Amino acid sequence: MAETYVSGVAGRYATALFELAREAGAIDAVKADLDRFGALIAESDDLKRLVRSPVFSSEDQERAVAAVLAKAGIGGLAGNFFKTVAANRRLFAIEAIIRAFDALVSAEKGEIVAEVTVAQPLSDAHAATLKGALDQMTGKSVQLAVEVDPSLLGGLKVKIGSRLVDASLKTKLNSIRTAMKEVR
Repeated sequence: MAETYVSGVAGRYATALFELAREAGAIDAVKADLDRFGALIAESDDLKRLVRSPVFSSEDQERAVAAVLAKAGIGGLAGNFFKTVAANRRLFAIEAIIRAFDALVSAEKGEIVAEVTVAQPLSDAHAATLKGALDQMTGKSVQLAVEVDPSLLGGLKVKIGSRLVDASLKTKLNSIRTAMKEVR
């Protein structure tokens, strides 16, 4: 795990889970379970509310997470991890924990994660073209973590490590607006 550092609450939890998964030889299985839980959060407004809202007690969160895990068939190390996160009142950070875990897995495999924010979902062809360009630019295998943000209006933002390329229409329009204010 060369030089990937994750910080904060999410980083500590992700690192602990990653070390446990590596010891158990279950990194890929845990990653699959985390990705499945992340997809469930993305699909369900109720689950988003449950993980993000401080209104729910830890007992309520634990019961709800246990039910979701049972229905999704997520158990073992990942299942116990989600229950622990809920019991510790850290469910609000679960999406960041999943991203940090993915970054650790990618670093272990010699891959780079590019956080891509787009205004509309990418087609498979566009994603493949973007991945190819980023692979060529970095000289490594790049994994895309795509997030849709309609407020960008168009274009995209790509973040690899500490480098950010912002080619969104929103940013370009804001730059034009600022330039026009300076002309007056």
